[in-house]
Amino acid sequence: MPDRPSGPRRRRSGPRGPRLRRALLAALVTCAVAVPVSEAARPAAVPAPAPTVLGPLRDASPAELARRYAVSRQDIRAAGRAAEEHGDRRRAASLRAMAAPGRRFLAFDGRDGGRSTEVVGELATARHIAVLVPGAGVGLDAYGRLRRGAVALERELGEGATVVVWLGYRSPATVGPAALTTGRADGAAPDLRALVDGLRAVRPAARISLLCHSYGSVVCARSARGTAADALVLYGSPGVGFPDAASLRTGARVWAGRSGGDWIARVPHVRVRVPFVATVGFGTDPVADRFGAEVFDAGDGGHSDYLLPGSRSLTRLARIVADAQPSEEGGAPEGRRAPSADGRAPGSGRTPSEVSRG
Repeated sequence: MPDRPSGPRRRRSGPRGPRLRRALLAALVTCAVAVPVSEAARPAAVPAPAPTVLGPLRDASPAELARRYAVSRQDIRAAGRAAEEHGDRRRAASLRAMAAPGRRFLAFDGRDGGRSTEVVGELATARHIAVLVPGAGVGLDAYGRLRRGAVALERELGEGATVVVWLGYRSPATVGPAALTTGRADGAAPDLRALVDGLRAVRPAARISLLCHSYGSVVCARSARGTAADALVLYGSPGVGFPDAASLRTGARVWAGRSGGDWIARVPHVRVRVPFVATVGFGTDPVADRFGAEVFDAGDGGHSDYLLPGSRSLTRLARIVADAQPSEEGGAPEGRRAPSADGRAPGSGRTPSEVSRG
């Protein structure tokens, strides 16, 4: 940080702030493109056989779910054997854990870095469904942490709730050019929308919430228009590529939160066209007033701590999923809601004057 000049304090000129942010983003892009990111390619190099074709989710009866879980377990084990033969012990160990008795996967594909959809809880009887959409740097090799967060959330929610862990796209490396553009999110959005459509079809009365972490919030924003989800929760977000919540054109209630210790707050919230490269950056900070989401208190944890047991962020996320009402113990997350074009709050069917905080 530069030293402050002595003498009378002068107000900064208006353009200086945006110029500084753009310069910082340009430096970040240059670094990301220049730094070797072999880790970004390595996971996709692990071979795996083609999975069994299961088709869209159309039935959530216990018998049909048990069949899908059994088939997916076989596919995971086959991918594990291929990883062993390839000599990738880390991938093989992760897949052995995923194929353990009691684990439930609606779908699995070990190719191209891996895709999976795991159910934590009882989908056949779920009244509340939380779909976890992870961000950059998450894949089959680092799946354990994501799953632990899902288990913590399911326990926090209690009876009648299910968590669906959607690793349905090849997430970008944390350090790399793909993490600065919407390319991976654009490709993932149709599959996420299809998953939510399937969940809505088999559990039409359930409340469905998309919990979108970091780059996952970009994925959720790309799938927001026409989504069957009831809530869209953006946390630890670098921005979503839209200037405000109204631009998402969604009927889902839009929430945003960021923990006090999350480094993502220091990412420049601008979008810049870099000649001969792409448009990089994701624009408005979702927790900013001008974005217009309902902002919830996410505590003071770090970027990867939102689902830690006992954390304020986990408690608040669970309340959003459950659509909890205020209580003497602190109530539902405080938030502000931006009206849609017709003057009604997103997902609520009420005008702004009828909306209470939380």
